[in-house]
Amino acid sequence: MKLVPKKVGSGKKGIDDDLMRALHNDHASALWSFALHLVGGDRSRAEDVVQETLLRAWRHPRVLDQSQGSARAWLFTVARRIAIDGWRTASWRTEISTDMPPERPIGDGTDRAIQGWVVAEALGELSAAHREVLLLCFFHGHSVADAAARLGIAPGTVKSRTHYALRALKLVLEEKGVTQ
Repeated sequence: MKLVPKKVGSGKKGIDDDLMRALHNDHASALWSFALHLVGGDRSRAEDVVQETLLRAWRHPRVLDQSQGSARAWLFTVARRIAIDGWRTASWRTEISTDMPPERPIGDGTDRAIQGWVVAEALGELSAAHREVLLLCFFHGHSVADAAARLGIAPGTVKSRTHYALRALKLVLEEKGVTQ
């Protein structure tokens, strides 16, 4: 069948519906298989390549005049170029096709509660002096001077105990399997 451009209502050249349907019927199956091979079996991308190829054919009806060559050869060439252009863009490589969008995580506080229990249990394994200094400085928010006054010890001792208490707490948590 010879595809010939015709005038459409807007004054632009295009292909009439019958010719576009004939183009689709004659070449869409082969074009689909070719596009699917080009994009490595990704059906969504193959659909995009075929759709863009047929859109370009609709925009350039003169190339489909089969007296000057094969319309199928032109379609395959355009499809190959579209696929190559797609590979060159970053968006083609980073997009993931899926029929279901991923669910967004909902924070319900469970992780935080479990973390609190693990830390409380680990604090219970520290010496009384280390536990006291950590509770005052980190959980109750007292300064080194306030903690020293409450415990009746020198501020330098509070700093030293805090340092060693944190190291001991880290070791206890690592023994329990906590890695962060």
